[in-house]
Amino acid sequence: MQDLALGALHGALRGLSARQRVMADNVANVETPKFLASTVDFEASLRQAIAGGDPLDVQITSRHSLAPTNPNGNNVSLDEEMIGLVDTELRYQLAVEGMNFKYRLLRTSMGR
Repeated sequence: MQDLALGALHGALRGLSARQRVMADNVANVETPKFLASTVDFEASLRQAIAGGDPLDVQITSRHSLAPTNPNGNNVSLDEEMIGLVDTELRYQLAVEGMNFKYRLLRTSMGR
């Protein structure tokens, strides 16, 4: 059973999950020489997919960060990554709560 809202939430969860994996990889490589941090973008694609009526058509892309590098050639900012991880986790929890609400609403409307 899929509707636009559930599809949008599912697409957001996929994007946020990918972002969390990339940020965890960035943190794990904070001391790796010449390692370039990556970022994940999906919000603009999700908006377009929702507008097109198929939120599951979201395109999740990653790219290397253009942030300046340290003397060892690494550009991971541990502070920024940790803040980003917290932000991503909060957004993920919000999307999960949205899905839970939709399913509770469906369950209630079916009379359990």
